[in-house]
Amino acid sequence: MRFHIPVIFVLALTPAAPAQVVDFEDLSVPPAGYYNGSDGAGGFTSHGARFNNSYSTTFGAWSGWSYSNRTDVTTPGFANQYSAYNLPAGGGDASPNYAFNFSPGDATAQLPAGTRPSSVRITNTTYTALIMLTGDPNHFARQFSVANQDFFRLTIRGHDAVGALTGSVDFYLADYRFPSAAQAYVVSQWTTVNLAPLGNARSLDFVLTSSDTGQFGTNTPTYFALDNLALAPVPEPGTWALTGMGVVGLVAVRKKKAGPRG
Repeated sequence: MRFHIPVIFVLALTPAAPAQVVDFEDLSVPPAGYYNGSDGAGGFTSHGARFNNSYSTTFGAWSGWSYSNRTDVTTPGFANQYSAYNLPAGGGDASPNYAFNFSPGDATAQLPAGTRPSSVRITNTTYTALIMLTGDPNHFARQFSVANQDFFRLTIRGHDAVGALTGSVDFYLADYRFPSAAQAYVVSQWTTVNLAPLGNARSLDFVLTSSDTGQFGTNTPTYFALDNLALAPVPEPGTWALTGMGVVGLVAVRKKKAGPRG
């Protein structure tokens, strides 16, 4: 009697990182109410996610990422570049701290190993929002209008470990491309952006595009605010392991020989 015994092989998975939210509450905000990279650290890390920063000591200027807990939603101008436009009270999304981005060049976020982007909360900065709402002739920036079909768009792009594009998501921080001014808007609340289309991205970059451009590029100040970046775990395949000889069926097959016995 011959028995056929199927065995079960089970794929062993490396333990996935737990789901987490990058809310910037693990960062210490300086007495001025903001951090802009003037310490020369080249960026900062919150809950395992790394945000780049470039600071020029010569000009006292920065680009990339900074963070803040400022709440001014009324003061116009460059001096108020560190406030999120979250009406009516300003501040972060359900907690004081938040990050903001100035993107004349590259601004990136490196995600912790074993995670992928799930969603994020986005709003304008007060500086940019008030310019779009009222204009600023001193900086050649116009007031947005339906007549000009104006818009201010954020594109979030995901990249894998070798830099290949995994996907992109567009979010309009302002949109006047409507027949009626009643339909036009400038984002003034923390708003959820779904990042699932970015797949298993290991890093993010951010591109701002405005309809208001001139001889020297974009007239709209290229800032936005970010909070509560939600990260989901990514199981990573490990090795195949034999976890047991699970018998799912036992079939006895009797083989009979044909012909007479000798």
